[in-house]
Amino acid sequence: MREAAAAHSHLPRVPRHLSSAAALAAAVQGFINAYPPRAQAQTLHAQLLASGVPATADLSVKLLVLHLRCGSIRNARAVFDGMTRPTNAAHNYLAAGYFRRGQPLEALAVVRRLAACTGRVDVFALSMALKLSAALALPRVVTREVHARVVRSVAGFDEVLSAALVDAYVKTRSLGYARRVHGLMPAPSVVCSTALLVGCMNQGLCEEAEAIFKGMEDKDVVAYNAMVEGYSTAEETAERSLELFKAMQRVGHWPTVSTFVSVLGACSLLSSPELGEQVHCQAVKSSLAGDIKTGSALVDMYSKCGRVEDSRRVFDRMPATNVITWTSMIDGYGKNGLSDEALQLFAEMRRRQLVRPNYATFLSVLSACAHAGLLSQGQEVFQSMEGEYSLQPRMEHYATMVDLLGRFGSVRQAYDFIRGIPTTPNTDVWAALLGAANLHGDVDMADIAAKEVFELSHAGRPGAYMAFSNTLAAAGKWDGVHNVRDMMKRRGVLKDAAYSWVGSEN
Repeated sequence: MREAAAAHSHLPRVPRHLSSAAALAAAVQGFINAYPPRAQAQTLHAQLLASGVPATADLSVKLLVLHLRCGSIRNARAVFDGMTRPTNAAHNYLAAGYFRRGQPLEALAVVRRLAACTGRVDVFALSMALKLSAALALPRVVTREVHARVVRSVAGFDEVLSAALVDAYVKTRSLGYARRVHGLMPAPSVVCSTALLVGCMNQGLCEEAEAIFKGMEDKDVVAYNAMVEGYSTAEETAERSLELFKAMQRVGHWPTVSTFVSVLGACSLLSSPELGEQVHCQAVKSSLAGDIKTGSALVDMYSKCGRVEDSRRVFDRMPATNVITWTSMIDGYGKNGLSDEALQLFAEMRRRQLVRPNYATFLSVLSACAHAGLLSQGQEVFQSMEGEYSLQPRMEHYATMVDLLGRFGSVRQAYDFIRGIPTTPNTDVWAALLGAANLHGDVDMADIAAKEVFELSHAGRPGAYMAFSNTLAAAGKWDGVHNVRDMMKRRGVLKDAAYSWVGSEN
């Protein structure tokens, strides 16, 4: 900033009526209040430095806020570092600035510095620390440490901190502690109760979430959305999501983008394009169908319901798309047996370079190649992950390639590919090799793959036991079949019952 002052030495001096720090602070506040920030605001600090007027703590804090309003976290940090003794307000504003710009580690460092300098932190800093512990997925012990500091530093009940504590405990999967904090509140707020019911829904405790929801006096649209979303994640409760979607409108809460995304997800689980069409029509009437999230959910819903043409129609009409939209459309083509179309769309995505493919995109393309046996295309796509996009393949990508190589190349080729994986392969990779060995009747490879699967997962993959048993049975090795079945009994491995959806007139 001092370099900027020198560079702007031709700028007019600060007017005489602003020669005091108090008057300057008031002038800076005027720039802060202006929306959008005026262009002159970015040069004001340089003028002040050139004027030689000493900056008080109040003026420095206002300058820090001004730089944050203008989008310059670097200059804000320079002001902070230039303060002899940064105030609590300076720490809080800077931490919030880092957090809003997606730099939680830097924000946490500022909060820790405040605690180290003063020994006590205010409500804002404590709530920020709780947000950071959740955002950074820090160990639950960190949240408990902040909780202990809340007890020491804050006299009496504070609604904001209590809600932040419940939310932090929920996000660190400490539902018991979240319940205890919620239970100690004299009158839990809607925000606090919503955070707890989200935690219950995330752990499949629908009845407990329903009890919390029913006990809320003033339910807002966020609370309804939390319940709708929670119901929409499982087939068993998907219909309840649609029922609550209608109920929230009867009491005067209009659906938001989040509501439509959740309900469309429920339609996908129910394989009900008819219901999806009705939701689509309502989204159009609500002027939310053009939103990128709603559009992406529509593409996904129609694809999962087998209506790929409708999915592509929505995709082509979207005013804006992102990587989720493209991935959903590519995945829809692949899952519906249209692998050539999936590859063509992926090629268009790469050619236009408007959206950069991510890990999910590559997994969808590789799965499409595996479903259609497009070996050479799959190998080229896999190699482009790291070579063209600097994306190190994850275990799911390796497993898909093993499936593709084993089924449509050779089992030995797939095994050699596994041996070249730079990290330790997981059960998905070995199960893919076992499936390929079963398909080709390669007992030796099946034996190698099965041993790895059984070592890594004693009872978690019943399908692997059955695949190995079937391979041995096809080769006439009945003693081996008996040994596998005996192992399943000893380990308590049970084969899951198969089931499928059947449509009806009702």
